[in-house]
Amino acid sequence: MKNLPTDLLRTFVTINQLGGFTQAGERLGRSQPAISLQMKRLEELLGVKLFNRGQGLQLTEEGQLLLTCAQRMLELNDTLISRLSTPRVSGAVRLGIPNDFEVSFLATTLGRFAQSYPGVTLDVSSDISATLLSDYKKGAYDLVMAIEESRPEQHQLTDYITEPLVWVRNTNMLLSADQPLPLILYPKGCLYRRTIINALNKANLPWRVVYSSSSLLGIQSAIKAGLGISVLSKSTVPEGLEASSSFAHCPDLGTVSIGFCYNNSSLSPAGQMLLDYLKQGLNAL
Repeated sequence: MKNLPTDLLRTFVTINQLGGFTQAGERLGRSQPAISLQMKRLEELLGVKLFNRGQGLQLTEEGQLLLTCAQRMLELNDTLISRLSTPRVSGAVRLGIPNDFEVSFLATTLGRFAQSYPGVTLDVSSDISATLLSDYKKGAYDLVMAIEESRPEQHQLTDYITEPLVWVRNTNMLLSADQPLPLILYPKGCLYRRTIINALNKANLPWRVVYSSSSLLGIQSAIKAGLGISVLSKSTVPEGLEASSSFAHCPDLGTVSIGFCYNNSSLSPAGQMLLDYLKQGLNAL
């Protein structure tokens, strides 16, 4: 029976996460030729082709199967290593995360953290970033993940990444140039809402709010129902919805920064462990 080295599987998954051999090499500290050799070795071990040559990084059917299984295998590997090789940590951490990330991060990053550190109690709340940052200053959270405008000189956040904002709609929805844009928005105070309205007003495009919700699931459901269009950061767009930086006459909305707000001197060991997990999850988007 053959054994698949986890370093080859991790390289394969990282290539697909980041979209290229070069990017994966930069993340893993290897050269592009070394990454290529690893993939050649993995294909030889399995006796199958993982990529459709000449079509970029498009996976073969076997490659798709391996990706699904490799992600589960690495998750189990990383959880086991964390449980056995890191100090036992206990305590409670109050975490605030943006509505956009409550679904993806609760199901993946926070789930893995809870399995790796069962002695840590997580008190997690989701809200719009403006409210999270305001409540953090009042002492409501130990650690906050938030979204801000891409203006480094004004950032409250550290360890941030930059993401494009994209218009999101149901694939069957048609927009009429002579009708106000039907908008699905988070409540007042949301950065997305402010960015959308400012951009449309600047472009002299009429708009109207047809649905407002503080819940990501509510926003997604309204889009899927065809009530209107909305805007999300690129990595949070669910499958089945169409996303683009601009739709017909809709303007480009630029980028946002996603990062963390915390006091390093007062963050507990449990909080620091959680922060490290969140950073890894954010960088993997």
